[in-house]
Amino acid sequence: MIISRTPFRISFFGGGTDYPGWFQGQGHKGAVLATTIDKYCYISCRYLPPFFEHRSRIIYSKMEHVHNIDEINHPAVREVLRFMKVEEGIEIHHDGDLPARTGLGSSSSFTVGLLHSLYAMKGIMPTKERLAKEAIHIEQDMCKENVGCQDQMLASFGGFNYIEFGGSQHLSVRKLTIPEEKLRFLQQHMMLYFTGFSRTASEVAAQQVQNIPSKTKELQIMHDMVSEALSILNTDRIMDFGKLLNDSWKLKRSLSGKISTPHIDEIYETAIAAGAIGGKLLGAGGGGFALIFAAPEVQPKIKEKLSKLLLVPFKFESLGSQIIFYQPNSGRVD
Repeated sequence: MIISRTPFRISFFGGGTDYPGWFQGQGHKGAVLATTIDKYCYISCRYLPPFFEHRSRIIYSKMEHVHNIDEINHPAVREVLRFMKVEEGIEIHHDGDLPARTGLGSSSSFTVGLLHSLYAMKGIMPTKERLAKEAIHIEQDMCKENVGCQDQMLASFGGFNYIEFGGSQHLSVRKLTIPEEKLRFLQQHMMLYFTGFSRTASEVAAQQVQNIPSKTKELQIMHDMVSEALSILNTDRIMDFGKLLNDSWKLKRSLSGKISTPHIDEIYETAIAAGAIGGKLLGAGGGGFALIFAAPEVQPKIKEKLSKLLLVPFKFESLGSQIIFYQPNSGRVD
């Protein structure tokens, strides 16, 4: 039995500039400022003993019993097993701290975690960069998903990161050396609300990807905001971070008509009226989790106004994908 634990992420600035359609060719650069949080995707894998009618079993929100890889409905499971050339019968079980399709990069955390688990079963310790780049390849090229490149990098590396994208191969992760006290202070200004909706990020992102050629100005501004946010983090002007989030959210809403909804706009406006400085909807858009930035002293009023929504406490994390249980030959009878 192998169990991997892979974090979800919160992206602050630069989302949208991590799509290959933006940073590959045309001389554009991509950059993202984001962090992983202490909410995780857990993947357990073992070789399935040959006592069943089916050869493999995959358990997530559904349960699949299959005889070969081609029969698997879950795209990421099917393509990861194909990529890893898994020939034995296998059992895969998924558990998540938070629901899928809610803007926290859960799909990429799943892919990274499954890759990590299968490498462990083979007795291989891949680098974090290898995990990330192979997950990108599987999602973009094999599953044909409309996804960017930040989620896989964050899930693999973990931590509060500045990530750069440029050209066909250039992906670099730079962990930010922010004093723990300042990180904790920043975190105390953040509230994570579940809006009650879930959606498939790839479907929402499809229109955004199609609009890239006509949104060059907006995407360049969003790219430049990453550097501005880094500058703010080197000062004591934490509230400016929230104001910049507000500017970024207004800009992001203009990239596609599917990013926001009247209900999400109402939630955001209610938080601002109650004293929030800024915030954003996380992920591709359309629903899921909303990040609200507010001083600790006004948060009780925001909680009162948004009392019908689920507030999820969280902390930043720094480890990335980890193997937390290792017994590689479990299930084998040969």
